[in-house]
Parts: sequence; C-alpha cells; structure tokens
Amino acid sequence: MMELTKEQQAILDGEKGEVLAKVMKTLIRYGELFGATKMVPVTGAHNHLVTSFGLKALGPVYELMNQLIESGAVSQQTFSVDPRPLDKNVPSGFLADFVFKNFMYSRQDFYEEQLNKLGLMDKNAFSCTCYMDEMGNKPQKGDVLSWAESSAVVYANSVLGARCNRNSGIMDIFGSVAGYVPYFGLLTDEGRKASWIVEVRTTKKPEAQLLGSAIGMKVMEAVPYIRGLDKWLGNTLDDAACTYLKDMGAATASNGAVGLYHVDNLTPEALESGESLIADGAQVYVIDDAELQRVYDSYPVIWKNPDATPKLCFMGCPHMSLEQLKSWTDRVETALKEAGNKKVVIPTVFTAAPAVLEAFEKTPYAARLKATGVITSYICPLMYMNNPIAGKMPVITSSNKLRTYTTARYYTDDEILDQITRGGK
Repeated sequence: MMELTKEQQAILDGEKGEVLAKVMKTLIRYGELFGATKMVPVTGAHNHLVTSFGLKALGPVYELMNQLIESGAVSQQTFSVDPRPLDKNVPSGFLADFVFKNFMYSRQDFYEEQLNKLGLMDKNAFSCTCYMDEMGNKPQKGDVLSWAESSAVVYANSVLGARCNRNSGIMDIFGSVAGYVPYFGLLTDEGRKASWIVEVRTTKKPEAQLLGSAIGMKVMEAVPYIRGLDKWLGNTLDDAACTYLKDMGAATASNGAVGLYHVDNLTPEALESGESLIADGAQVYVIDDAELQRVYDSYPVIWKNPDATPKLCFMGCPHMSLEQLKSWTDRVETALKEAGNKKVVIPTVFTAAPAVLEAFEKTPYAARLKATGVITSYICPLMYMNNPIAGKMPVITSSNKLRTYTTARYYTDDEILDQITRGGK
C-alpha cells in the first residue's frame, strides 16, 4: 500500500474537490502497479504535455480536460506541449488538406483553448524539444518531472540529469495537477543504474539516429552506459554534443523504450559517478561499423514502389536545434553549389520549435536557407504523416523516430543531403 503524507491523503479524501481526488487515486493506482510505496513532489518549474493534437476521435480527452477546468483542478505549473500537427506552409494536396481539417484535426482550435485554460506557457509553447534554451522549459539537474513525450523524457534524464519516468499521455497532466508523482523506476537511484554497457568502436563518428536505433533495439527499456562516444563528442555538453544526444536519444526511445542513458565522461551523472552507475552483471553490446551497417540494412522499405522518386523530405523529428538549422544551411548551400543547382530538387521541410525559428529568423542564415528552397515549419512531421493520403507519399527522412512510426524511409544525413540537392538515390 502507498504511504501518503497528510496533504496527499487529504487530496485523496476529497478535501480539495472530487475531481482532484480522482486524479490522485489514478496516480496512486498507477504507482502501485510499478511497486511505488510513496508519492514525491513534482519540482520542475514547468510541465510538458505530449497530447498536442485536436484529433476528432479524442472526445474522452476533451471531456476530461473540461472536468479539470470546471472544477478548478488546473495544472500546478504552466506547461509546454508537443508540436502542432498543421501548417499551411508545408506542401500538401487538396485531398490531404480536406482529410486534415475535416476528419483528423478538426478540433485543434477547441483543444488549444482548453490548453490555454489549463496553463499553457504561451501561444508558441508547442515543441517536442521543450528543453531548448529558446523555449524556456529547461529542467534543472535533480528536478522531478511529470512528462510523457519520449524524446523529451530521455533528454531530460540523460543530458540534463532531471528525473522522470516514461509516463503516458494524460498521466503527465495528472502529475502536474496533483503536484505529485509515484516514486519508482527512473526517479530512484537504483532505477538509474545501467544494466547494459555499450561499447562504441566505430572508425568514424557514428550517425546519431543510427547509433540510437541500434542501442534502443538491443537494450529495449533498460538503461545503457555508453563508452567510447566521448571520443567523437568530447567531454563538454556544448551545442553540438547536445544536438547529437538529442537525436541519438530520440532513436533509443522510439526504436526501443529507453528513458535514460549515460555517456562515459560526458553526461552529468556519468561525470559524477562514473562506472559505479553500472549494475552488477551488466551485459555488453559492441557497436562497430559492421553492426551499424547491419542495423541500417534491416530497415524495411514499405513504400508501394520501393524505387519511387521521393516527393517530400522531412528533417526535424525531434525538432531541430538552432545549431542544426545553421549547420544545415551551410551544408545545403555547399552541396547545391557542387551539384550546379540553385534550389533543392525535392520539397524539403526543416521543423523546429516556434521560438527556435524566431531566433533563426534573426540570423543571416534564415534568408540564405530560404534561397535554397528549404521550408521551415513548427509542425510535427509524425502528425502530418499520419494522414492516410500523406502516408502514401514517398517521403524521406534521417529521423529514426519518423521512420519507425510512419511510412517515411530512412537515409543518413549525407544521403539526405545528396538526394535533396542532386536527386540521387
């Protein structure tokens, strides 16, 4: 049985309202399923919600949100939320637009009104990379969070040293509303120990998304301790290293169920505790060039015509950083010049958080990227691809998360660059 404080028991007993009591009861049952014996306070300054899309089918979610709003059981924190699903600047045909607006995200405006009433940080607080400096929702080391977005959870745990379990949607808002989450798993010291050692022995810097995919598919939900990656990233969490870990972590979380990884000599807990984070009996997984190639070759191609010419390219799942937008501007310009082309030959969309895009627009890079024909957007590529009309398109990406959840076809960054600037396959 869960041991509750007086305040927690009072909430459960209904002293702060029937709705909040139901929220607490749900959190307690959730925790007891995982062996939690107590609840701990949520300490992050802001929450982050995974459910950002106004799907017509989410009627029960809207009803639940209304109950929270009407009872006054609103979030104890302001919060950000995952990306919006629609943007008129992203290429789509008449039929796809009709499906988006009438059958899929027809309640988007209504749902965003609910989010505002519940405590949305601001009108632009829509991104899966809420932890970017520009977004204003970067947890501190040791913060206890109530998040659900898998790529954000693994980043917060691993790169920032915060503490959060891989929750489901709705449980994230419940934890924020109650102000408490059950204490188990990645909130505990024991739960943060590594049961896998990953030895990176590649001859060149491994592709972040490919490395993360390999790790995720091997260790699944376990915690890996990664050795040898600091050779390529250094021992400072600068913009380049954080960007790399963002993409690698997203792939570990989507191709497996990783919620935390440690990188030797780099991530906060690995710097503090080193190999004492490795549990007794940890298994070893060696990743060399051949293993990465094996993983790459294992990806299925589910296009109706595997030899089809790509119609669209998405980059930014999770959302791109300011560092990526700048570096990719340089790369696209150089590759176009070498190919003898002025603009990309495949419609290409780079997605990033609204605040990151605003910061990017203030730099000289923005006009340069626009001149290449690349489109920037704030949407979630995954939500776009969930449209059955869009899903039939031959779309390419270097995101393993997008590849996993949609019909998009994976290519490495270098291969994507070649395709969008030269049209090569």
